[in-house]
Amino acid sequence: MRRMRSFRAALTAVATTAAAVGLALTGTGTAEAATPLPDHVFAPYFEAWTGESPAALSAQSGAEHLTMAFLQTATPGSCTPYWNGDTSMPVSQATFGADIRTIQANGGDVIPSFGGYTADTTGTEIADSCTDVAQIAEAYKKVITTYDVTRLDMDIEIDALDNTAGVDRRNKAIKQVQDWAAANGRDLQISYTLPTTTRGLASNGVALLRNAVSNGTRVDVVNIMTFDYYDNQQHDMARDTRTAAQGLHDTLAQLYPGKADAELWGMVGVTEMIGVDDFGPAETFTLDNARTVYDWAVAQGIDTLSFWALQRDNGSCAGGAAADNCSGIQQNTWDFSHVFAPFTGGGSVPGNDFSLSLTPASGTVTAGSSATATVRTAVRTGSAQTVDLRVSGLPAGVTASLSPASVTAGGSSTLTLKTTAQAVSGTYSVTVTGTGPSGSHSTAYALTVTGGNGNQCTAAPWASGTVYTGGQQVSYQGHTWKAKWWTTGEEPGTTGQWGVWQDLGAC
Repeated sequence: MRRMRSFRAALTAVATTAAAVGLALTGTGTAEAATPLPDHVFAPYFEAWTGESPAALSAQSGAEHLTMAFLQTATPGSCTPYWNGDTSMPVSQATFGADIRTIQANGGDVIPSFGGYTADTTGTEIADSCTDVAQIAEAYKKVITTYDVTRLDMDIEIDALDNTAGVDRRNKAIKQVQDWAAANGRDLQISYTLPTTTRGLASNGVALLRNAVSNGTRVDVVNIMTFDYYDNQQHDMARDTRTAAQGLHDTLAQLYPGKADAELWGMVGVTEMIGVDDFGPAETFTLDNARTVYDWAVAQGIDTLSFWALQRDNGSCAGGAAADNCSGIQQNTWDFSHVFAPFTGGGSVPGNDFSLSLTPASGTVTAGSSATATVRTAVRTGSAQTVDLRVSGLPAGVTASLSPASVTAGGSSTLTLKTTAQAVSGTYSVTVTGTGPSGSHSTAYALTVTGGNGNQCTAAPWASGTVYTGGQQVSYQGHTWKAKWWTTGEEPGTTGQWGVWQDLGAC
């Protein structure tokens, strides 16, 4: 991806033993035949440096397949890749091994991705860093056998795209790995993730693919990054996705004249940057854009649909700039994942679904007064359905009412939050949840109370997207809670006596 990625050390790592793995794997060994990816797959990027669990986020979002970003060397000149170039995160079962096995056991898989903006601009993309083709090939093999995966991705952009020596080494190394995989009966696909214009690849991207053809290297998927155009134009991001993909298709037709039209589209991948991209609001990929791109991708029969990045699929910074942990637009958590997820396996027409939003999404009141907001619903796919509304997360001294408490998707309701003088000053996240036959969606209202005379909780407020470990304390609804073990997304007070949260009493 084009965003500058920081080298944040992983906060957690899962240790496993060889007995738990059940296989002893080496860089050149073989393992039981892995399951090939579906012909059409949704595989959003997972930011591997955040300390979050890919298996947990896969389960929460419904994204069964993930593209894991990124693998790179720690320093230029090295031939050893690490996750994020962090030497504490080697390619081993101790780093993401348990998570990847869990994802695979649940019917999904991961696509390890080499490169990325930081590696490609610092000389730590492995084929730029290492001048020994055989060692580059061994590094690729080690990733394949350690995690038993069937696709590797090469995210090549900026300086790495113009490094013709590195391009040639990479393609030669991939060819060696493809020959090794064929000799050992392993399924292996290679995808190239490349920047694009609104009309298709730039000349250096085309040159990379030509080099692959000349080296006899099979490229299974060309995945274009349909964002960060930086041309100072206002963009319809869905339309630009289609024109960029058409340009790629036409290039592939020249490079592979023996392939049928459907085969060429079957080599196309698309990666969006959900919400506001690095350029700014003029390049904003909306949920409506996502639905349009989904329908087009299904009809066109492309191979891969993806976005940057899973951790951005939430609306916690609506109105903000591009960030690694939120989309910058108003949305519910996992909205984009839910639109794209049915693409895996060939795509299907989504059933009935709705969206939920609040206007405004925040407010400040003096203790003893009230705040109101409009709860809006809309038909996201299919037909309108009845949506029942409820409110949770209310702090002590605050009550809520909804008028009406049930609407037909497309309708709205008024949320009223009343505070008493005993309310505690502070900022609270109040959640409005809508439930219909298709499932539930939630949105949050940030309520700030001033002038209250209640007792203030000293622990940090609980946040649904934060990872907590055993012993950490939070405040929620006027009580202090202690986590008994690792948790995320589990609301204090709902897990029961034997659940993860222990109630330490009122603040």
